[in-house]
Amino acid sequence: MLRGPATTSFWAHDLEAAKRWYTEFLGIEPYFDRAGPDGRTAYYEFRVGDEEHELGLIDGRFRAPGAASGPGGAVMHWHVDDLQGTLDTLLSMGAEQYQPLTEHGPGFVTASVVDPFGNVLGIMHNRHYLEVRGR
Repeated sequence: MLRGPATTSFWAHDLEAAKRWYTEFLGIEPYFDRAGPDGRTAYYEFRVGDEEHELGLIDGRFRAPGAASGPGGAVMHWHVDDLQGTLDTLLSMGAEQYQPLTEHGPGFVTASVVDPFGNVLGIMHNRHYLEVRGR
């Protein structure tokens, strides 16, 4: 049974640039890092949001063989209080629109971008998320 997201993993061939970009966007430093077999840092991890879910940045040289190298596949959406403001911030930082603001029903709006490293970052405002958090 699924109990909740443990780590959302993003790949970056320039891991240090990705660390700087996500540190600026999130407003926090990664709390954990791990070196690869050659001694260079291969992984950074941030704790994000109400439940402190993990966002991991992994050096692109460790991407699984045959894995897609461009955006696509599943999109993990992170709840934000100010969807338009967050989208504007991401775009001003060099992310590119992947999916525009899209309303899926009252109080349920999503958007997504491709970060400068080729990963899809989904954001959403979901009234149901807020209702559950309020309990």
